[in-house]
Amino acid sequence: MTIGLASRAAVSTCALCAAALLALAPAAATAGTVADPAPSPGSGARAAPGPGAEAGGAPDALLYRSGTQVRPRAGAPEVPELSARSWLVADADSGEVLAAHDAHRRLPPASTLKTLFALTVLPVLPADIRHTVSEEELTGIGPGSSRVGVAEDLTYRISDLWNGVFLSSGNDAVHVLAALNGGWEATTQRMQDKAHALGAHDTQVESPDGYDAPGQMSSAFDLAVFGRAGLRSPDFVRYCSREEAMFPGRDGGSYGIRNTNRLLTGSDGVERYPGIVGIKNGYTSNAGHTLVAAAHRDGRTLVVTVLNPLWGGGNAVYEEARTLLDWGFDASGRVDAVGSLDALRVKPLPGPQARPTTAPTPAAVPAARGREPERPGTWTVTGTALLAAMGVALFLRLRWGRAVPD
Repeated sequence: MTIGLASRAAVSTCALCAAALLALAPAAATAGTVADPAPSPGSGARAAPGPGAEAGGAPDALLYRSGTQVRPRAGAPEVPELSARSWLVADADSGEVLAAHDAHRRLPPASTLKTLFALTVLPVLPADIRHTVSEEELTGIGPGSSRVGVAEDLTYRISDLWNGVFLSSGNDAVHVLAALNGGWEATTQRMQDKAHALGAHDTQVESPDGYDAPGQMSSAFDLAVFGRAGLRSPDFVRYCSREEAMFPGRDGGSYGIRNTNRLLTGSDGVERYPGIVGIKNGYTSNAGHTLVAAAHRDGRTLVVTVLNPLWGGGNAVYEEARTLLDWGFDASGRVDAVGSLDALRVKPLPGPQARPTTAPTPAAVPAARGREPERPGTWTVTGTALLAAMGVALFLRLRWGRAVPD
């Protein structure tokens, strides 16, 4: 079998072109996003802070140090001493962290993890659709869980269930919404993916409702990231700032439910905080009391996280959040940032290269954890290479006839 010299050169050129295009495929598949440098999740690595390790320097460097981190200017108010094992106060608009204590310490989040659940599931379930709850959807709720009173064979609007999540911290409502979202495991994986996309690498999701589960962790930093992201969703804000709502009952009527966030409602010995927005409180015997809160004053919105105060009883988490909010507003313009809530976030490339993302429908959710996402970019480039090869082959056939004899 022989091939003419010109044919060999053309075929060699074709092969080189195809090989070059195929070599570019992996790069094209990953060109949609870039990630800022960060310690590997769970590795225990800590960025070494250098001179001026603020938000513009080594990403999040100071926030990986233990103890309280603050960078006051002349005349700045003294940062408060709190009993919480971990806390953080940040500007919700810029993402600048004004002060923090053990910001990346991994602790059980309790029901503050419902902020991540809402960020993940709210966009894919229309609020006005109705759903009749099955017995299966209410199985597996942990003993001692907070419930809003969801009952099988009753029909609820999705908005009713969200009221149950935010106001009553109802794990029963979470279980039904997770079932509609593709199931418990699928929702767990999607929450984990969402946390990673937001740069929340301290979070490990094991139970989407925040119920104590082995290995389930988050941090003051991550929970502030979730709270801040929620403030950009009108639906999220509407639910998390609602003090009271009516919930459907078994007899065809309804009953009132009240938000358990005392800083929002001003109840049980806690005064309502001026300008409070929400966001979510939590408690388990393992996590202690936890809170993500936000407030608006004089054109600024602050978000704070307080995890597990060690003394002061059940109201301490609210009073320590109040202290942080007061300090944050007072310190406006008088402290330099010690980090940024955006420091570890995966960001889309600017300009026409950035590809818009849409929330997947429940049917598109992977059924099992750990499934690798498809890479359409790779197949596109591979297809282009094959078409190029076929085009050159056709050219040879037309130009030289049957170059390879039978």
